Amino acid sequence: MERSVSEKLSEKQKKNTQRSVSEKFLSEKQKKNSERSVSEKFLCDNQKKNTERSVSEKFLLKKQKKKNSETQNAKKNRFLITVNVLGSAGPLRFVVKEEDSVGAIIDKALKLYSREGRLPILGFGSTNFLLYQANAVSDALNPSESIGSSGGRNFLLCKKQKQPQMTEGRSEMISRKGSGSWKAWINKSFSFKISSH
Repeated sequence: MERSVSEKLSEKQKKNTQRSVSEKFLSEKQKKNSERSVSEKFLCDNQKKNTERSVSEKFLLKKQKKKNSETQNAKKNRFLITVNVLGSAGPLRFVVKEEDSVGAIIDKALKLYSREGRLPILGFGSTNFLLYQANAVSDALNPSESIGSSGGRNFLLCKKQKQPQMTEGRSEMISRKGSGSWKAWINKSFSFKISSH
């Protein structure tokens, strides 16, 4: 019986050790599984963040590309012009859009001219001025057409010459002077010469 009790004890110890080994093995597996699940969760979270980042980065990249294309288009449509004002010391330089009208350019030039305090004082009435291309011998540019259609970058700003209006009194004076003015001049010049000798 002693053997049997000792055998029983040894069997119990074996079972206990087997249980403890199996428990240890199971607990190690559980730990590994839990570690895996934690690492898998971390990886999944990182992947989600990466996909979220990539989506947001893609959106930002698209937005930046759109802005870049808009600024490039805006830069393509803008150019520097030089406007020489008749009677002024130096030219005016400023950036304009290709689709700006000639009238708007005249207005900008007059405002810049006055802001810089240049002389002679011109005023602000853009309808009293004409804009010519500096290099071309041509008529004044139409105030309603776009500045880009002219193809030039150098311009000349001149004040319109005001024609005196004809009144009845003025027209009578011109008709009187027109008929006999050269005769009067000749008579005066001859009488002056004769009297001087």
